[in-house]
Amino acid sequence: MNVLTRYIVIDILKAAFMAAILLLTLFDLFTFSDELDDIGRGDYTLMDVCYFVTMTSPTVFYELMPASALIGSLFALGSMANNHELIAMRASGLSVFGIIRAVLVAGCFLVVVAVFVGEFVAPVAEEKAQVMRATAQHNAFFRNLKYGIWLREGHRFINIRLIKDNGNLADISIYETDAQRHLLHTIHANEGVYLGKQQWRLQDIQDSVVSNTQMQASSTQEELWNSSISPDLLKIVVVNPDNLSLYDLAMYVEFLKDNRQKSQLYEMSFWGRVVTPLVIFAMLLVSTPFVIGVKRGVSAASRILIGVVIGMGFNVLDMTISHIGLIYSLNPPLIAFIPSLLVLSGAVYAIRKVG
Repeated sequence: MNVLTRYIVIDILKAAFMAAILLLTLFDLFTFSDELDDIGRGDYTLMDVCYFVTMTSPTVFYELMPASALIGSLFALGSMANNHELIAMRASGLSVFGIIRAVLVAGCFLVVVAVFVGEFVAPVAEEKAQVMRATAQHNAFFRNLKYGIWLREGHRFINIRLIKDNGNLADISIYETDAQRHLLHTIHANEGVYLGKQQWRLQDIQDSVVSNTQMQASSTQEELWNSSISPDLLKIVVVNPDNLSLYDLAMYVEFLKDNRQKSQLYEMSFWGRVVTPLVIFAMLLVSTPFVIGVKRGVSAASRILIGVVIGMGFNVLDMTISHIGLIYSLNPPLIAFIPSLLVLSGAVYAIRKVG
């Protein structure tokens, strides 16, 4: 990496992280304002609000990275253009494609940071934030809607009313049916403890066997229950799919497919995370023709406004195509890549015209 390339990379990285910090502060203020309305609900306090905002910040930072890359690149390259630095660089032998190469090198660093935060920091922090919030507001780990969490595993339908802080389950109902959905067997347990290796120990059990002529009921103190459902899987159920790591999403998609359930929403989230590095590179490339092909008198505020408009436009396009894909059950990888490829194609076309 030569001196000029290093200079451009460092300037873009500084501007991108500054944009990320400013945007994150703005979004955190909105979240803080929304959470203030819930103070007093259960044991939810102002300190809990501050903790929640802090722990959800990595997720917001990850989601803002493409927009931050675009705004930072526009600002950094725009400042160089206004100060005649780009002209001096080109006069010294640095071509337009040399500038683009420096932009992409900066993009590599941003992608590494985004992947690290999105895969290793944000999911863990988001889970802790949601657990704390649910615990404080409901005096329990989590109650999913009014009737708990519903899962299906083969011909068994499982209702879990409560997930405790230590990962144990409470108020569990298991309904087993035949191929025609006729009820055959019901189990209710007051508590379930995960033993590992796809095995739970159910305690205080009420067991009922249903036939065409009669129902036989019995009760036992404890019983082993073999199930592919694990605490990690239940963690996924109660967290928004957009806030999960690739591994967690892949695991849950596989579980849904194995049990012949709809998985497209989670597949869309999975491929959305896969495509994030491409989005960052596309946003960086978009900034280049706007700087090189625009007159030098454009102010920093105007360049930031251009970045905000482009970023908002991309988000609207991405959300629109995603919803169309969900409604019509279109191919998730294709739907995830279309917005980025469209923006990338437009950026490459504009760069070719400028170059």
